[in-house]
Amino acid sequence: MPAFLEKRSIRYPFYGLIGVTVVVLIALSFYNWTISAAGLFIMLFPTYYMFVVDRRQRKEMEEYIATLSYRVKRVGEEALMEMPIGIMLINDEYYIEWTNPFLASCFDEDTLVGRSLYDVADTLIPLIKQEVETEIITLHERKFRVIHKREERLLYFFDVTEQKEIEKMYQNDRTVISIIFLDNYDDLTQGMDDQMRGSINNLVTSILNKWAQDNGIFLKRISSERFMAVFSEEILQKLEKGKFTILDDVREMTSQQNVSFTLSIGVGTGVSSLPELGVLAQSSLDLALGRGGDQVAIKLSNGKVKFYGGKTNPIEKRTRVRARVISHALRDLIMASDKVIIMGHKNPDMDSIGAGIGIYKVAQMNQKDAYIVVNIQEIDNGVKRLMTEIRQQEQLFSHFIGSEEALEIATDKTLLVVVDTHKPSMVIEERLLNKIDHKVVIDHHRRGEDFIASPLLVYMEPYASSTSELVTEFLEYQPKRGKIEMIEATALLAGIIVDTKSFTLRTGSRTFDAASYLRAHGADTILVQKFLKEDVDTYIRRSKLIESVNFYRDGIAIAKGSENEFNDQVIIAQAADTLLTMDGVLASFVISARSEGVIGISARSLGNINVQVIMEALKGGGHLTNAATQLSGLSVAETESKLKLAIDEYFEGVKKE
Repeated sequence: MPAFLEKRSIRYPFYGLIGVTVVVLIALSFYNWTISAAGLFIMLFPTYYMFVVDRRQRKEMEEYIATLSYRVKRVGEEALMEMPIGIMLINDEYYIEWTNPFLASCFDEDTLVGRSLYDVADTLIPLIKQEVETEIITLHERKFRVIHKREERLLYFFDVTEQKEIEKMYQNDRTVISIIFLDNYDDLTQGMDDQMRGSINNLVTSILNKWAQDNGIFLKRISSERFMAVFSEEILQKLEKGKFTILDDVREMTSQQNVSFTLSIGVGTGVSSLPELGVLAQSSLDLALGRGGDQVAIKLSNGKVKFYGGKTNPIEKRTRVRARVISHALRDLIMASDKVIIMGHKNPDMDSIGAGIGIYKVAQMNQKDAYIVVNIQEIDNGVKRLMTEIRQQEQLFSHFIGSEEALEIATDKTLLVVVDTHKPSMVIEERLLNKIDHKVVIDHHRRGEDFIASPLLVYMEPYASSTSELVTEFLEYQPKRGKIEMIEATALLAGIIVDTKSFTLRTGSRTFDAASYLRAHGADTILVQKFLKEDVDTYIRRSKLIESVNFYRDGIAIAKGSENEFNDQVIIAQAADTLLTMDGVLASFVISARSEGVIGISARSLGNINVQVIMEALKGGGHLTNAATQLSGLSVAETESKLKLAIDEYFEGVKKE
């Protein structure tokens, strides 16, 4: 505190003392006016002195306040003009009215006054229009946190370039764990002698070691078919830009030795905890294997998954050991339940119904009640013919129920078996997934991000032609209680025939084994053909779709229906299949309205083009050669534009590889 302020604080009590003294002297004058007058005269001197002093100090205070005000004003001006914080005033038309020198220097300009934001920094326009209070933007290769004061039309700019660089360095240095798996290693090496097996092992190891050395990766072989790799986020980004060319290198170099090894790689990233990274890496590997192998799955901490590769068809496993193990595990789960409820996907096809009947038979062989959930109004003409035939078999037909009845009979001990799909959004009744805790998933599609939560048993084999094929193999390992009825065997065979396009696509030796088993148990191929017959109207509608075909790229055919003409998924799929048989067509895409506001796309290929990846970019899925998706809220023309964009992105990625 200044000295004159301290004196002033002491002076106020002294003024009080003088006042009291004057009052006393005035009172004394009534008794002795001489003494009172002398006292008053004496008091004049200190009073006058105090008056002079007070006047001088008041002047000093005024000078002090004036000086302080000047200094504060100078500091404010200094801060406004010299501090490394940008300040900008704009008007309603986005013209700059004033900036401080620091901000002008950031733009390498002497002044920005009078310039339009559209010319100077158009990235600020969305910030202002959206009425966002703060956002980080890039201006002249530097990053600024911009604070927008809307009412004052004022913008503050804080340079955070170094902070963002440090954050980027931290992100780039985070640890990534990857598990590398040699697909079908045991199957391919079991017939080799020790010398050949050692030679192949050395070749694969040398390829992976060179890849690791070139990219700065720590690589360790942990078993005959597994490697573990540890690297950083920066290296992962580099590998992603290259689309993991190691997949192609291993496939091509081993094929020169008359064996074709492929890799599946699971990557865990996005968290700092090493145990969590390990869990993410294993989960990613399971996802890659579930999609058929020969690909990379990168599972992020937020649940999102990215895929690379997947160019080749899944390799059929020659051994049935896993089928037998799964069949026995399924039997144990059925025996521990009070009943079995079987559910396929919405708009069920022959494979979904056939596989459901097969699981019903597995439960019956284990003397358990089983019920198949189906909504009759959702089935197509082929399945309707099958259901008409089943209706004549009272014992079997009585076990087909609706979704509401299934919800009523489900108990805590009920087992739910989901066939021909693994996506919660695709099942007939999603409420059953929430009500029943004990779930089994049996599917032949490549695994996607969306997956049924917490199943007790999962059997997904993308190499298989159909879910009916997988279920048929289960029947061979079940107790032989009661024979398989003709209609049951026929339904399973119909599922295989439909999904293989009469044994022409995705057909392996085990597909024919399953078909032979069903034929031996009374499957009627003539009846299957009856189910698959089509009417003239369906043929005409499919022909109209095919008539609209255009070639977008070499070998890629795209057909589309009119905006107001609705077609069911079967017709769209059949049109795509028919286009694929045409000369010069490597991949076919058919777009059509399914219902009001819903557009369906069916995609087919001969294997050179991975239509599954293209459909996944449009929130769909399927197989490498057979995939589909549904989009809502778009027109046919808008859907075609999105499809072409997805095709372009796919081919750009392939070219980079």
